[in-house]
Amino acid sequence: MKEYGVNKIRNVCLLGHGGAGKTTLAESMLFNAKASDRFGSVVNGNTVMDYDPEEIRRQLTTSTSLAPLEWDGHKVNIIDTPGFFDFVGELKEGLRVADGAVILASAKDGVQVGTEKAWDEVSANHLPRMFFISKIDEEHSDFYKVLEQLQEQFGHSVIAYVLPIMENNALAGVVNVATMKAKRFKGDSLVDADIPADMSDIVEKYREGVMEAIAETDEDLMEKYFSGETFSEEEILEGLKNGIKSGEIAPVLCGAAVNHSGVKLLLDAIVNFVPAFCEKGKISAKKPNSDDVIEVSTDEKEKLSALVFKTVVDPFVGKISYIKVMSGVLESDSTVYNVKKEKNEKIAQLFLLKGKQQINTDRLVTGDIGAVAKLNVTETNDTLCSKDKPLIIPEVEFPQPMLQMAIRPKTKGDEEKINAGLTRLMEEDPTFKVELNPETKQTIISGIGDQHLDLILSKLKSKFKVEVDLTNPKVAYRETIKKKVKVEGKHKKQSGGHGQFGDVWIEFEPGPTEDLVFEEKIFGGAVPKQYFPAVEKGLRESIQKGVLAGYPVVNLKATLVDGKYHPVDSSEMAFKIAASLAYKEGVSQAGPVLLEPISRVEVLVPDSYMGDIIGDLNKRRGRILGMNPAPGGMQQIVAEVPEAEMNKYATDLRSITQDRGSYTIRFERYEETPSNIAEKVIEEAKNESESDD
Repeated sequence: MKEYGVNKIRNVCLLGHGGAGKTTLAESMLFNAKASDRFGSVVNGNTVMDYDPEEIRRQLTTSTSLAPLEWDGHKVNIIDTPGFFDFVGELKEGLRVADGAVILASAKDGVQVGTEKAWDEVSANHLPRMFFISKIDEEHSDFYKVLEQLQEQFGHSVIAYVLPIMENNALAGVVNVATMKAKRFKGDSLVDADIPADMSDIVEKYREGVMEAIAETDEDLMEKYFSGETFSEEEILEGLKNGIKSGEIAPVLCGAAVNHSGVKLLLDAIVNFVPAFCEKGKISAKKPNSDDVIEVSTDEKEKLSALVFKTVVDPFVGKISYIKVMSGVLESDSTVYNVKKEKNEKIAQLFLLKGKQQINTDRLVTGDIGAVAKLNVTETNDTLCSKDKPLIIPEVEFPQPMLQMAIRPKTKGDEEKINAGLTRLMEEDPTFKVELNPETKQTIISGIGDQHLDLILSKLKSKFKVEVDLTNPKVAYRETIKKKVKVEGKHKKQSGGHGQFGDVWIEFEPGPTEDLVFEEKIFGGAVPKQYFPAVEKGLRESIQKGVLAGYPVVNLKATLVDGKYHPVDSSEMAFKIAASLAYKEGVSQAGPVLLEPISRVEVLVPDSYMGDIIGDLNKRRGRILGMNPAPGGMQQIVAEVPEAEMNKYATDLRSITQDRGSYTIRFERYEETPSNIAEKVIEEAKNESESDD
């Protein structure tokens, strides 16, 4: 592939609901541009973009992939993203380096949740966008119905750029509403044609919307429009380009990628209307260790800055870092500076990615996307730059994982291999987290949803040859007391030679802080001072296990008030044991109760789901604290819910809201567990303890 300047590069992200046809469209674009010599199929598992064994097996995209093609003197980097929300991290990576977006909507299924989410993500990234109504010649497809849905959902910025000419339920050509020219498909070619007579009224109807949208992009055009003058073709194309660039216009195209219909027209639109990265002029970055913002020119002559936006870890090839150059030029066999790690990195051979195929290149110019293998310290979201002008490029903003599960090895002795595999997979996927819960001793994995964790475990099996079982995470309960008691703890043992003797009287009562408060009020040396630390140590070790279900005891105050010692047989160990005996007796008598963790949950849902969500939270023993309106017709519900009731909430929320809801959760405090729930927890703990024995 020849080298292109920054003004001739277009980075375009394909996105939309799962099953809308993104990967098939990418395949058709590559085939039509002769960047691929065969037209692969998702069903047959031989597409350029879905090359991972898991994608082939599942017949769906789980990872963002890239492929460059050449069209009309330009280089187009296609960024194919997953449509399923579980893989939203991949979508975020693709959008972060795109300069424009094509949102697909199926002519059969219309506007779906994935279409809405795609629009929201594109809007959040301030990207120019166009729609492509796909699968237009499949049974039960309806272009006009979907067009109206798009306009109703996303407003007057959505305009009909082309209208389909349908013959015998097949796409025979299109009418360009903006230029009032028709073209028909003839083999691999497009030929000029007349607008069908039966379409003149509908073309005129939609043309009015196009002209109005173009007029709004420029004051002179607005004046011309209101005075009834017609726009020249040049003015129309310029108005469209400016409107698309600013986000005021989102043109709708259509086609059938399986038959390659409409794909060349889409490529023309991408080249003509999607702005090059250099058209941004400048981008904002930050100085290292500072909030000071600096402006960087999107220019090849500027000092180098590049963002690592994605990492792929292969057990055989090693680590591959995907890079977009934001300024300057990145060259093979060069040394760059990783600002965050404060270390130099050696760039070996740069390459372009066409799916899994690596095409060697000597350099990547501003605005271009490529990759490099085996960087030592670099991770996703790191900035690579020139050491004499260090800066940090804004990162990909990843969502927090919502679903937590505990794992255990299927085969004993695999723990090390599992940890190594999970660590590598975390490098690859910033929306996946692994942590060892020190209290429950469980390894907890967190992801976006069921499919996400299922994919992680499949990769663990296929790439690292280990398997695990999933279980619900244990809840970290606590125990405390409600009454004040005074008890004796006496340890006496005689077995030849020195014996062991320690005798303490301790008052136990509810304490002011979560940690143990230990005091002593000994008179007349009943217990010598040197044994006080041993008594406290005995209590501190004992509170790790409560008397009800073996959970740590909190909010406990213990006062050593009396005792006895033996000048020969007393020792630190004896008093430590005496204190632990007093603890068991005292806590058992002091009205022990089980405490459960309470979480603060903030749920964001469309207004129409409010009642369902509140009802569901109430069923989970939740307390609704408030409701706040949020942008985009959303509502925020704030509640406090016992952690034990939030298991798999991510899955349930998505089911209730058809994927439209999201939430955040954080620990708030501990509260007394209702007696009926506490009984079950204590019984389970008892059974578990017996099975361990």
